[in-house]
Amino acid sequence: MMNKQPLIIITGPTAVGKTENSIKIAKAVNGEIISADSMQVYRHMDIGTAKITQEEMDGVPHHLIDCLEPVEDFNIFRFKQMADAAIRDIAGRGRMPVIVGGTGFYIQAVLKGVEFADEEADGSIRKELQDMAALKGNEYVHEMLRKIDPESADAIHANNLKRVIRAIEYYRLTGEKISVHNARESEKESLYDSLYFVINNDREILYQRIEERIDRMLSDGLVKEVEKLKEMGCTKDMVSMKGLGYKEILSYLNGEISYDEAVYILKRDTRHFAKRQITWFKREKDVIWMNYPDYHQDKQEMLQAMLKKIGEHYGIKYDV
Repeated sequence: MMNKQPLIIITGPTAVGKTENSIKIAKAVNGEIISADSMQVYRHMDIGTAKITQEEMDGVPHHLIDCLEPVEDFNIFRFKQMADAAIRDIAGRGRMPVIVGGTGFYIQAVLKGVEFADEEADGSIRKELQDMAALKGNEYVHEMLRKIDPESADAIHANNLKRVIRAIEYYRLTGEKISVHNARESEKESLYDSLYFVINNDREILYQRIEERIDRMLSDGLVKEVEKLKEMGCTKDMVSMKGLGYKEILSYLNGEISYDEAVYILKRDTRHFAKRQITWFKREKDVIWMNYPDYHQDKQEMLQAMLKKIGEHYGIKYDV
């Protein structure tokens, strides 16, 4: 344990309030933050991703934010490569790496050093499945996955076509279910001396925060942000435009649904996303649940509890 690189992880469902806590913890532990968010890596996508501002950063260096153009692909393979490099860089300067974000799959990949099948192994399979989805719909391809790997079908939403296709592709190339592969990888011991915090709140409060955040995004100009991306040539086929807030507003701008429908779908799907995030974290081992009700909904009280746990684990006293 002593030979492993220390690593702090702060995660939880969308809109739970990770950002503020993470900044204060990073300042207290002489840390730098690595974003584990699949969308904040993109430039020009600020409102819909609830991207942290320079002011909110309060002098804490952030990594994996504003790195790519929206036309570029970003995936688990690329994230792991970039995050591993950031951890080496931060630790090499004697500072504490702090991973912050809600993408549990990304966090697991870094923590356990998860290995993946070569994503470029056979482009012909991927093309065949993409064409089939375009012709017959995402649900049809999702049902194909269910027939070969029901566990993955339960875990991956039909609209997450990229992961559905990757699961089918993996099975065809290896003869093994990707759910079996992922379970085996998740059993690996952590590469780091890590503290893995999951911040959570009562569902009613969380859902209210989601509603308020989306209303704020809309009043801050989300539609204009998506309009600009559309003008830049961004289409619904791009990874960047499949994110919550972007695909719904783009469908509205394309005349496929009304504005009210877009907002309704965005709020509904964001609630569902938060629920799936919590389910994921409940499956992870060695996580420390930080539930706001246990701390009287008091951010400062929760922050002090987290710093106490960090101090006890690493044998250092931290002050807020």
